[in-house]
Amino acid sequence: MEIILGKTAGFCEGIKLALNKTEKELINSNKMDCLGDLLHNDQVLSRLKENGLNIINNIKEAKNKVIIRAHGVEKKIYDYAKQNGIEIVDCSCPKVLKIHKLAEELSNNGYYIILIGEPLHAEVIGTFSFCKQGEVIENIEKLKKRIEFLNEQKQIAVITQTTYNLQKFLEIEEYINNNIKKPIKIYNCICNATENRQKETAKIAKEVDYMVIIGGKKSSNTNKLYDISKKNCKRAIMIETVEELYNENLEGINKIGVMAGASTPKESIDEVIKYLKERK
Repeated sequence: MEIILGKTAGFCEGIKLALNKTEKELINSNKMDCLGDLLHNDQVLSRLKENGLNIINNIKEAKNKVIIRAHGVEKKIYDYAKQNGIEIVDCSCPKVLKIHKLAEELSNNGYYIILIGEPLHAEVIGTFSFCKQGEVIENIEKLKKRIEFLNEQKQIAVITQTTYNLQKFLEIEEYINNNIKKPIKIYNCICNATENRQKETAKIAKEVDYMVIIGGKKSSNTNKLYDISKKNCKRAIMIETVEELYNENLEGINKIGVMAGASTPKESIDEVIKYLKERK
């Protein structure tokens, strides 16, 4: 049985930076608060909690120095922390912070912002908080329903969630260019790591009999990899740990592809590869 592991599988640079920064802070602190899960991986989170990381859901619950996770937060969080003397360690992905700045600048210059992304995703909520006017559009179906209203706006700018599906964005971009009858600024903010991982996943999925996606069930980018796999491979599974493969029927499978989301540690990937190699 041949196993193809994606070269782009595992931690992205933003997650690496957030995790390294948090681990260093925990060395010097007995207790730290993190606003939301630092990353979408229960195994890594459990280890961090054992070392003193406390997950809070509201900045008002803070009793210690507060870690801002890689997804970023709303503008009001920074304001509240400053007003109340709460020390923050900002582990937001640099690319997310760059989008916050872009959204704020465009908004201040009078642009109506179309933010392409998932309305309930932490990154999207954070980014949209920097917009004075605009809306979140999740897919092309919603865009079509809003096209008449959008054509009434004086200036429009489009930005994207960093982990949005590239193919879906390209479809939306084409539709906007063909149906909004005025100059429009479009910024593809999908990060290179996300784009490359999605492209490699599609390529591998087309070449194998079975696709394994490793990552947290709550992870947006991991779920997108799973969706891409299902479209390009007859059989695909998304797992958090290797145990989820134990009862899988692999009879007749000659070639397996393996890809992992941006919050998946190397040890989780290694465990899956080891198990598949030993599996007869």
